[in-house]
Amino acid sequence: MIVPLADRLHTVDEYYFAAKLRQIKEMESAGQRIINLGIGSPDLQPSQETIDRLVASAADGRHYSYQPYRGIPELRAAMAGYVRQHFKCELNPSTEILPLPGSKQGMLYVTLAFVDPGDAVLVPDPGYPTYGGVARMTGARVLPYPLDPANGWAPEWSVLNRMDLRGVKLIWANYPHMPTGAPAREPLFNDLVGFAREHHILLCHDNPYPQLGDSDDLLSILACPGARDLAIELHSMSKSHNLSGWRIGWAAGDQAYIDAIGRVASNVESGMSLSLQHAATVALQSDHTWYDHLRAEYRSRRTLGESILNNLGCTVSSSQAGMFVWGKIADSTGDAEQLADMVLERAHVFLVPGTVFGQRGAGYLRLSLCSPVPVLTEAVALIKKSTASPSWRTS
Repeated sequence: MIVPLADRLHTVDEYYFAAKLRQIKEMESAGQRIINLGIGSPDLQPSQETIDRLVASAADGRHYSYQPYRGIPELRAAMAGYVRQHFKCELNPSTEILPLPGSKQGMLYVTLAFVDPGDAVLVPDPGYPTYGGVARMTGARVLPYPLDPANGWAPEWSVLNRMDLRGVKLIWANYPHMPTGAPAREPLFNDLVGFAREHHILLCHDNPYPQLGDSDDLLSILACPGARDLAIELHSMSKSHNLSGWRIGWAAGDQAYIDAIGRVASNVESGMSLSLQHAATVALQSDHTWYDHLRAEYRSRRTLGESILNNLGCTVSSSQAGMFVWGKIADSTGDAEQLADMVLERAHVFLVPGTVFGQRGAGYLRLSLCSPVPVLTEAVALIKKSTASPSWRTS
């Protein structure tokens, strides 16, 4: 290589799944069938009305030009209406919403907008690796803060309050939580808002999974008293509307925050496809039966996912939300990474060890529910067969 890598790449490891998927591809090339329960990529379709709107808009030859950086008014209005209907939170669609090409980009934009090199960012442990990844790429210091399994995976406040918070500009939170499935709760949100206010830290709440839990538990951090002047919330349509490949999400918050994120976005993108915006507008206006069907499907899948982990000797909480199942391995099992590798090698089922999500993930496995019931049923059978063999018990 003639040109050396940028220093920032030396602080960022390859995404775990990229390396693991190469291994799976090699196994499949050797003739082995692998059931991939690792990545959370929805396999379900969006509503038929959403698809029809996309097709009709794409067929219109007038819809191929560059679009406004902040999205069309109809989409922003639909986003505000969705938040009002499902989260009981009022937002001004003209000033407090910014459509994004997925919330993952939003994580980068927020960090670029508010964090300078040398500043610090608080990220949950366990938590989504991208929070720390984008912070490192922007030259920030990453400070993991522990979550407490004994308290529903809320922040371990006694530890967090003893940390050296000098230079901290931003704290990431995520409920319903990935990977643990801990649901959102009002007291927890109020505590997060209070912490951010006390320490003058921007609170960014990543909220992609609320539709995949109990319909009574849909919460927005922005609905909490006093949150508007210190919090940003990211939403995604990837999981809630099965639009992961379309890359549609948004940031919500006070106009000053949205304007800052918009300044970053306008320098790195050229507006979202108009046809995708039209389709997303329709998807956001889905009636309650759409979400009821989605939740029912994931409940059926969750039962099978819990069975898979139970057959591996894991303990699984029954209160989890989202599109994953998180289980604590038995103390006698040993190492979660070794167990995941053994399951892949012998049962041909790919599960993710919890250490991918931080040190506090040690001793846990995560399973994705983005496979249909017949595939999950097959995985249950493969796990049962493998764990029943004498070679498994003597490993």
